[in-house]
Amino acid sequence: MSSTTNVTTAVQHASASASAISVAKGNQQATEQLLKTAQELHTKPLWAQMSRLNPPLPNPKCQPHVWDYEKIRPNLLRAGELISEEQAERRVLMLQHPADGRVDAPFTTDTIYAGLQLVMPNETAPAHRHTAFACRFIIEGNGGFTAVHGRRIRMQRGDVILTPTWNWHDHGKDGSGPMIWLDGLDLPNFIHYPVHFVEHYADPRYPAKDVDTSVSPIVFPWARMKSQLDASREDSTTERYLRADGSEISRTLGAAATRIHAEASTPAIQETASSVFHVIEGAGSTSISGKEYSWKKGDIFCVPAWHRYQHHAASGETVYLYRVHDEPMLKSLGFYRYNGQDLESLVTE
Repeated sequence: MSSTTNVTTAVQHASASASAISVAKGNQQATEQLLKTAQELHTKPLWAQMSRLNPPLPNPKCQPHVWDYEKIRPNLLRAGELISEEQAERRVLMLQHPADGRVDAPFTTDTIYAGLQLVMPNETAPAHRHTAFACRFIIEGNGGFTAVHGRRIRMQRGDVILTPTWNWHDHGKDGSGPMIWLDGLDLPNFIHYPVHFVEHYADPRYPAKDVDTSVSPIVFPWARMKSQLDASREDSTTERYLRADGSEISRTLGAAATRIHAEASTPAIQETASSVFHVIEGAGSTSISGKEYSWKKGDIFCVPAWHRYQHHAASGETVYLYRVHDEPMLKSLGFYRYNGQDLESLVTE
């Protein structure tokens, strides 16, 4: 090949390369103009966020965390001294998970709000009602009560008491010492469905009569639940809190209790439901996505969606756990899934 031919070929390649660069620059400028115009029209390209919006696995923002009750309790009691019932309306320390990028309540998990509520002697947490559903686990105290739409219910340690949506309710305390319980509400859902609102009653207390907690449809006595758990001979057993007709306690949140024999473990679980656990009795740990989280009586911890977890009871410690979870909501929406499930069962017509 002559030197002239080589020069000609090199010139042609250079020309083609310059042409390709020119086309690329033109496409880049056109794309930038497209995106600018799209933004001005309040639109956004899906193709630029496809992987974020269509992840290969569930991707909760919530992270596992343990709240140390012994450390939180003095601060809650201090709030009882400094923050009056008039100031507070509800004196609560919300349990906020430490995940990066989300610092605002009401997130304990992505779908569950949990908080420790305090009522001191002779106080009234004034009557109101709201769209959100609430379930309350009584942690400690005597003489406390909640009045739910005309039914005054005495609080006893370990009881679960429901506040169905739009029921008037107030809380009070007779006798000495504090009354503390764990609130579980579906408040995070109202970030996406902005339809939550509250109505305040004209007086501090809504008219109510005492009811027998053993037969009330919104009370689940601990004595009854513990008896069910202890009837099992398995190393670990779980019972759901269900209404008389066998349905979940609400359409959004469910609750359950678990007993684990000393040095025993529960089966490992990985599911799209998220959970908040309270340690009723005992001590142990939970393996969450390969990391061990230790806990003891009174502590509260959360397990985010799709994090594989398994509870372990410590030596010499029979463990009882209370759990509030979002499984009812996920199942009603068709979003519930667990590892090992037949994936074809998820297909809908």
